[in-house]
Amino acid sequence: METQTAAQQIGKRLGLALASIAMVAASMMGAVSPASAQTPAAAKAPTTAAAPATPTAAEESVRKRFIERFDGAEIDSVTHTPYGLYELRLGSQLIYTDEAVSYVLQGNLIDVATRRNVTKERIDALMAVRFKDLPLDLAIKQVRGNGARKVALFEDPNCGYCKQLRQSMEGVDNVTIYTFLYPILSEDSMTKAKNILCSATPGKVWDDWMLKGRTPARTAGCDTSPIDRTLTFGQSIQVRGTPTIIFSDDTRVGGAIPADQFKAKLDSLPKS
Repeated sequence: METQTAAQQIGKRLGLALASIAMVAASMMGAVSPASAQTPAAAKAPTTAAAPATPTAAEESVRKRFIERFDGAEIDSVTHTPYGLYELRLGSQLIYTDEAVSYVLQGNLIDVATRRNVTKERIDALMAVRFKDLPLDLAIKQVRGNGARKVALFEDPNCGYCKQLRQSMEGVDNVTIYTFLYPILSEDSMTKAKNILCSATPGKVWDDWMLKGRTPARTAGCDTSPIDRTLTFGQSIQVRGTPTIIFSDDTRVGGAIPADQFKAKLDSLPKS
């Protein structure tokens, strides 16, 4: 009969503990979980509009050490947390380190006492955007039924996950959909976005392309500045991939979600 050494037993217990933490983290991610999103191959993390607080001397030291150890990594902010670690924000991602930058934690940090996913709560706060602050005049507006429920979508015309999302939205009624053309994947994405925007019926042409594969016809051109303004706004709120979904209750989801989750979320929205 084989027996485990003390080290093996400790390793096994540690593995089980990490697995338990991962399960708690997954359960804390919320009812709406993103499935997939497409991002440009060489996207640089945009900065947020809000100015960060002035870093302390210790936070600045951590920033410098991290950059030295990770070859000039671009760090948006460093924050000393109440639980002793330093939080480093790189775009929409958070990682943690100690003051000496001897260790780095990438993943969800869980408050054991409350079972709160501290990382998710912090990311949600950093990425928060109020639906009423969206520049809806730049979007393609489509009203189904009474249009009582509202959702905004940032989409690239060549995004496969966006097309999956659109398929899952078929048959959904009593909703107003604001589509922000967000061509970030290729030059062809921009060409298609401009042709869609400049068509006589942008909503129909968008649906024909996303749902039926009918290539948008070339147009004589029009004012396409709404696309540029949308890209600028999207960068300010860190829309780095498509689709990005923002519901009228300010909930934000990065990526396509299953049809049942999407419909359940719509059903939970206030009617207005």
